[in-house]
This record gives sequence, structure tokens and C-alpha cells, in this order.
Amino acid sequence: MTIAKVIGERDREIFCCQASSTVEEAARILSERRIGAMPVFEDQELVGIFSERDLLYSVARESSAALYKRVGEVMTAPAITVEPETSALEALSLMTRRRIRHLPVERDGKIVAFVSIGDLVKYRIELVEAEAEQMREYIQTA
Repeated sequence: MTIAKVIGERDREIFCCQASSTVEEAARILSERRIGAMPVFEDQELVGIFSERDLLYSVARESSAALYKRVGEVMTAPAITVEPETSALEALSLMTRRRIRHLPVERDGKIVAFVSIGDLVKYRIELVEAEAEQMREYIQTA
């Protein structure tokens, strides 16, 4: 099972921000879009990830002054990425080791998807349930 299978043919918009955006602007995007993280670009280049965790840590350190900082100052960088051909289990292992919950999926240097640990776990559970159902059917017909 690869990341390509997990993302399938989905055509979800990938919300992002620039490293020069303020933390307040980025937080507004997270809130309005009800997302937990987004890729951060400088011009056309992926330079990091801005997440709810980054927001929380920066506000805890600097109080409301954190809202006026640039995303590039508080984001998680560099961004860890995977390719569509990466196995879902490998991606889950990577996320666990690095303590991250979101991964940009890159093909030829361009982001084609943004997956969360929830996407991967959900897909894995669906596979396990399908395998269990096949086993039940096999046992009943044997």
C-alpha cells in the first residue's frame, strides 16, 4: 500500500501560506479551513510546515506578540516530505519517529497532496477490516 493509493484521485485544495505571512494570518487560515497544518512556501519553494502546535508553542513563549511574528520564524523546518511511491507504513513510521502529523507528498519537486497521520491510519484500518471480512467469508465457505 503506497501513499498514491491513499490519496487516490482526490483533488483537494492544498491550503498554504508564505513564510513572510504573519502568524495571525496563518492561524486565521487554519481556523477558517478547519485544518491542523499547512505547507509554507518562500516564493515557489517549500520551506516548512506551520501547524497548530507551532502556533501554540509560539503563543506560549511570547504571548500575543507571537501573532505579529512571521511564519518563517515559528514554523517547523525543513519540511519532511514523501513521494507517492512511499509505502503508507513507511510514512507512518517516519511520522512516529519524527513526531509529526502531516506530510507533504511531492512529485518532481511539486506538492501533489498533503496527508495527515489520520488519513494513513484510516486507510490502514479500512484495509485490515477488508482483510478480516475476506477471512470470515473464506471460513464460512470452507
